[in-house]
Amino acid sequence: MKKILLVDDEILIREIIRDCIDWEKEGFIYCGDASDGEVALPIIERVQPDILITDILMPFMNGLELSSIMSKQFPDMKIIIISGHAEFEYARTAMQIGVEEYCLKPISPNELLKVLHKVSQEIDKERDIQSQLQLLKDKENEHSIISQDKLLNDLCSGFMTTSEVMHHSASIQLNIIAHYYVVTVLDLRETEAYKHKDMNAMYEHERLLLDKCIQLKEKFKHLMFQRSRSECVWIIKSDTLENLKLELQVFQDLQKEISEEAHSLPISIGIGSVQDRLQNVHLSFLDAMEDAHWRRLSRQNRNVLSEMKTETLDPTLFLDRGAFMDFLKVGSHNKLVSFVAEYAAALVDINWHSSSIGFYILNDVTIEAFRSNKDMYRHLAEPEKSLHQFQQMISNIRSWEETCAYLINLIEQFWNWRSRIYDKYSDMITKVKDYMQLNFEKDNFSLQDAAEYVNLSPNYLSRVFSQETGQTFIEFLTQIRIRKAMDLLKSTSAKSYEIAFLVGYNDPHYFSNLFKRLTGMTPKEFRKNGTAGEALDSTKGDSLHEDD
Repeated sequence: MKKILLVDDEILIREIIRDCIDWEKEGFIYCGDASDGEVALPIIERVQPDILITDILMPFMNGLELSSIMSKQFPDMKIIIISGHAEFEYARTAMQIGVEEYCLKPISPNELLKVLHKVSQEIDKERDIQSQLQLLKDKENEHSIISQDKLLNDLCSGFMTTSEVMHHSASIQLNIIAHYYVVTVLDLRETEAYKHKDMNAMYEHERLLLDKCIQLKEKFKHLMFQRSRSECVWIIKSDTLENLKLELQVFQDLQKEISEEAHSLPISIGIGSVQDRLQNVHLSFLDAMEDAHWRRLSRQNRNVLSEMKTETLDPTLFLDRGAFMDFLKVGSHNKLVSFVAEYAAALVDINWHSSSIGFYILNDVTIEAFRSNKDMYRHLAEPEKSLHQFQQMISNIRSWEETCAYLINLIEQFWNWRSRIYDKYSDMITKVKDYMQLNFEKDNFSLQDAAEYVNLSPNYLSRVFSQETGQTFIEFLTQIRIRKAMDLLKSTSAKSYEIAFLVGYNDPHYFSNLFKRLTGMTPKEFRKNGTAGEALDSTKGDSLHEDD
């Protein structure tokens, strides 16, 4: 029903119109009347009528002034003028203001009712059109969301070229360009047993972790898409490695909490490798999925361990995975036997014939070895097949001595894989380093360029390079550039922005901030007071690691 408000300085006219029409029967609501435009203003503001009926000549504020104000303040409101004046100027002014109908007095209630129904039909038509337009707009927005999800999914799946991504992202007004990218995956599998689990029976830390995962999905919406019912994927982007590290921190913290405290929750978070090209987002996605996969295996194994716990079970039986991973990375052959004997001492009393807990303890360490040291076995065609072979060895263990032999075999196998990588690619790494020295001044020089130079995939080169040098490709390239910038600052009078351009940075402000972060001094301070040795020492270890 349409709301009606009447403004006329003649009380007789107001009473006739008010009392001679059955408003509700005709589909209207009579909201009241006023004697002039000034009195009508607060009433209109309060009731916001659909149709305003007004005279022209009234004291204080006439109908044309009122109509002009209302057409601006309430553009959807329809205005009907009833006036005893037939002058052309009045009618023309009314039309210019946007008055819907101009009626001459005297007008009978029936004639006015016909005009009201006509205007009411116009309102219905306009509202129907607006409704259709809104529906189309909603569908378009829905399509944009679907298109964004499809775009991000195709980008992570490697189905789109850079030019295609640029074209489609521009069409949906999605800003996806940055210097660096990392993909993260949250896999929250609601198994039947978990869905029906009494929330009150859950541990407090489990409820908190679950809430954090749900909040993560709600809070970080940008460049996020739902890959499946249980998997959410984020493309984290930034123009600096420092900001990228800050963006990733919430994922890394949650990943650590899940690993340490939530073995029974069906949650895995995978974090991919840092990439400096849009086309390589696919590689980071594969790394994130693999990281989530190994963490899921580890969680499942630890869940079994937790279920096997008894009150009499010594908690020291659960071996320190971190210590084992550290020895895998930096341990030496002459300390191997003594390390394993000390490391496995907690398992000496396990009865391998009557209990399977030893299997799950060793399996836990083995899975973590495969997850944390994937660069050592990445050249294998089927890494899970190798894992299964080790698991078969574990199932045959029947004594503590065989346990030690197994751990020694596991470590030596990883060291063997690592040495094969080093032997095979040492010459290649040297070629890459030389190529970087020749091309570091190009602002668009990237891992992709180096990979093409040595005929390897960027992702594989990135892993081998990191394993061989202890630094990511980006970190190594940055150090080359900063070292050259130090030389130029000491040996030339070139300005800071000129040096930035000479060493591959087209943004002097970014170069200055990076230089200070790595050396502890601004370029100006280094030129005046710094020494190369001190500054170079300060660059060591100040970087964003690709793996936790």
